[in-house]
Amino acid sequence: MGREYRTEELAERAGITVRTLRFYRERKLLQPPRREGRIAWYGEGHLSRLRTIAALLDRGHTLGGIAELISAFESGRDVRGAAELLGLEETLTKPWSEETPVRITPEELADRFAGEVSPENLATSIDMGYVAVEGEEFIHVSRRLLDASSKLVARGVPLAAVLAAAREVRAHADDLAELFTALIRVHVLADVMETPAGELTGEQVERLTDALEQLRPVSMDVLEAEVAMAMDRRVRKEFEEWKRTRAGSTAEEPEG
Repeated sequence: MGREYRTEELAERAGITVRTLRFYRERKLLQPPRREGRIAWYGEGHLSRLRTIAALLDRGHTLGGIAELISAFESGRDVRGAAELLGLEETLTKPWSEETPVRITPEELADRFAGEVSPENLATSIDMGYVAVEGEEFIHVSRRLLDASSKLVARGVPLAAVLAAAREVRAHADDLAELFTALIRVHVLADVMETPAGELTGEQVERLTDALEQLRPVSMDVLEAEVAMAMDRRVRKEFEEWKRTRAGSTAEEPEG
């Protein structure tokens, strides 16, 4: 059995409120949870469905239309249309990352970044999507990024500089993501990409799903290896430049 979530945990992972989660249940947009006494347990399938709903809403679908798609998908009707479209949406919106959102109070956030949580830095974090406001608390999108940024600040790097660097990293990451997806789009799935989503065959959907599943670990391995080797090269270069600079300054010191 995969990981399971209580109601509050699932809502937090999906980036919605508990009230919204219950509303989706009432509208039959979400399959029933597993019950253990009075406790409702949700699985990864529920999380994937919630992310699919969010993606469809972003694309302009209404909740009524989404409910119809889900109904067609679950009953097996119109396999070449609604069912395949929803299945494809779930494949495409399945998260590549396994980031854990963090619920944090303003006081806890201030403690993590002592003296650095200015209105400007907070506005930048919200604008970049790192932080969202929910009631009187904040939700940070990633525990790993929160921990990394707080460690950099603790080492003396201003939070404004961390956020500025994050913008550059994101831009490079977007370029790398486009590079990898283009490889698959052009060389593996050219015929699939030319077919309207509602007309995809089961074989094409399977090929697309398989290609994406294989791209996930391959792209992560390549990026991790290249970044690690780039850091090796950069650190060695910085060290050599530092040694040359120190050697030059020592040679220029007057005797005496």
